Amino acid sequence: MSEGISVEALLEEARLNAAIPPPQERRRLREAAGLTRAQVATAVGVQRGTVANWETGATDPVPPARLPYLRLLKGLAEIYPRPAEFADPVAALFADELAPVQTAPATAAPAPVPAAFSGLETLRGADGLAVEGDPGPCVRCGVETAYQSTDGRPLHAGALCQPATTPTANTGPVPVAASPAPAASPAPAPAPGPTRPQRRARSAARAQAETSELITRAVQEEAERAGGDMDAALAALLKRAIPDVMTLFHETRATARYEYTAYPVLPDVLKKPSKKEPDLIWEARPSFQNPAYSARVPGDVRVTALDVNAAYLSAMKVWLPIGKLEHTTGADGVGPKRSGVHLITPAEWLHPHLPDPIGDRDEPGALWVTDATLRLLLRVSGPKWGLTEAPVIHESWTSGATENFLDALRKLLSAAREEAIANGDTLTLEYVKAMYSKFISTMGESIHNREMIRPDWMHNIHSQAYALQCGRAYKAHHAGLEICMMKHTDELHVIGDWRQTFSEGRGVAQMKIKHGEGKTSGEYTVGRVNG
Repeated sequence: MSEGISVEALLEEARLNAAIPPPQERRRLREAAGLTRAQVATAVGVQRGTVANWETGATDPVPPARLPYLRLLKGLAEIYPRPAEFADPVAALFADELAPVQTAPATAAPAPVPAAFSGLETLRGADGLAVEGDPGPCVRCGVETAYQSTDGRPLHAGALCQPATTPTANTGPVPVAASPAPAASPAPAPAPGPTRPQRRARSAARAQAETSELITRAVQEEAERAGGDMDAALAALLKRAIPDVMTLFHETRATARYEYTAYPVLPDVLKKPSKKEPDLIWEARPSFQNPAYSARVPGDVRVTALDVNAAYLSAMKVWLPIGKLEHTTGADGVGPKRSGVHLITPAEWLHPHLPDPIGDRDEPGALWVTDATLRLLLRVSGPKWGLTEAPVIHESWTSGATENFLDALRKLLSAAREEAIANGDTLTLEYVKAMYSKFISTMGESIHNREMIRPDWMHNIHSQAYALQCGRAYKAHHAGLEICMMKHTDELHVIGDWRQTFSEGRGVAQMKIKHGEGKTSGEYTVGRVNG
């Protein structure tokens, strides 16, 4: 008999490679075992995003990771077999069709789907993945979803939900109480179980708590490793901020259908010409100084320097393109649920006492701007503000968009920031700040973050931060304050009672007095130029 691989080993490999469980079952097995995608990825030797693609059906496992991954699924199927319809865990693992797990007694027939909802299909982009939009109650089950049907109504992606039903009364026997109740007091009826929205809300809250624990654990690990040296611990946390925030991002997207790794082909305008040349997209970065005032001129006009809290964290709430960017001419690519970049010619800005929404640009003529900048220009040229004429739109690269893509990550980091402030935890506060700032700055073409290449998103988030800063200045002006200076995304210097316009504090939506070195920190005085 020849030496070599045993027959059993060959059969095992052939059986595992002959079939693969559907994506829904791959995910169910991992979640049943309480494993994260990162843990599975490490075990089989791939990236975490690859496991996410396997579980959504975007791709199927291929050698060399395929065999260890299927062995893992087989072992998990033996420990966590699907209930009811499959007695054989191996059959459950490789079943072609999977029925949803029953949450009601087998004798209870599900409520029929209304005819008006039975034929709905999910709205999908050019990449075949479900497109997110404004959230609303699903027309089938009533649970909020950001996905839509092809006719624009809220609908869970793939209609993976059941119509909401009224819970039936529990007619089973009432358990006998340990102590007999008085004869005059009838036994209370069993409390109804949680509804589907309640279960999902609890699941979401539990997932957020588990993800938040990743932040706490990282801070504790580095503080302990540094032996109480907070400077050393902070240096270690800043070093790991990018991979850590990507892990948080992956976890907040764990239940999402749209995979950011399905990169669309980007137009040349979004590609940096070279390392030494600037990007072709103008982010409209403002640096404004009111020509009527100067700190170099003696005077008694009192100015307050305000500090904007977590400006880039707020800017993560922005419309981002999530489909293949399409080229259009004129204003055809502009819409409330589209985003991308636009070639425009802005109108002349005739208000020297207010910051120009296009920023400090000396060259006249057409320029490429983000959707965030265009929305600001359209807003200030509208009937409410009437500060300028509308820009001329020449061409665009846009796609369907969502404002909620980064919302779960933004809320998670915001909550961690608020908790750190409340506890006086400077270490966690600086760690969180590093995570969201580096997440944004490296999501384009960066050697520091190879997991994400979305320059269109980076430019839009940067521009959104500057657009929000201009919005604060216009709001202050509308309330009767004078704008003395505006720098970057986090400084606004005003003349007047600013507390009547802005809420004071360290919260994301609040402002505080800026303290630091220099003549233009805190409260200072300026003089009027030319009288």
